[in-house]
Amino acid sequence: MLKVQNLHAFYGKSHVLHGVEFDVGEGEIVALLGRNGSGRSTTAKAIMGMVDCTGTVDWKGQHTLGRKPYEIAHLGIGYVPENRDIFPKLTVHQNLMLGQKGKAAAAKARWSFDDMYGMFPRLKERQHTEAGVLSGGEQQMLTLCRTLMGDPDLIIIDEPTEGLAPKIVELVGQYLQKLKERGISVLLIEQKLTIAMAISDRALVMGHGSIVFHGTPDTLRADAYIRKEWLEV
Repeated sequence: MLKVQNLHAFYGKSHVLHGVEFDVGEGEIVALLGRNGSGRSTTAKAIMGMVDCTGTVDWKGQHTLGRKPYEIAHLGIGYVPENRDIFPKLTVHQNLMLGQKGKAAAAKARWSFDDMYGMFPRLKERQHTEAGVLSGGEQQMLTLCRTLMGDPDLIIIDEPTEGLAPKIVELVGQYLQKLKERGISVLLIEQKLTIAMAISDRALVMGHGSIVFHGTPDTLRADAYIRKEWLEV
């Protein structure tokens, strides 16, 4: 579904990504691992058209490089940024409404408000509460669900468990598994190896703006050198 080839990204004169290449198949969870500053978030932003880049990004056979972020989103790629970007003065329910692409698309979507509230009952309890007063974990739940309301076929999720309590991390893991069960692909940017290795079909490791490892979670577990050189602090 998603194929990235020879991707280079730039912040001004800074060359951040150096020929990144990988793919994500239908209904597959691919973990993109690496230390802070390795280029993981920049890769997500490059795919979404948010940074200057060169190379090839193909989505279902369409070349997306150079398109606006909203155009890429309408093609079926959802993006959950690390900073969550909720609308603090709107209620939980209003935030979810903003995730929909329109009434016609919403009528055909795979996900409903009931699905979101069933997945995260806490959001149902607080559906009329302003999003700005939610806890960090509740805001993360809301951001994940708002993205799903747009009915994407691929979701790029940047550090969904950062700063969350273990119980909420477990809920996020269950959420990702439900996406896979419904055939939605996931590119998971994560530092917590435990959750990434438990739910991913494949793992990529980034270092200095390049992919330095590509394989199964079991292969990565067995590769002490890669873990020590590029992942362990």
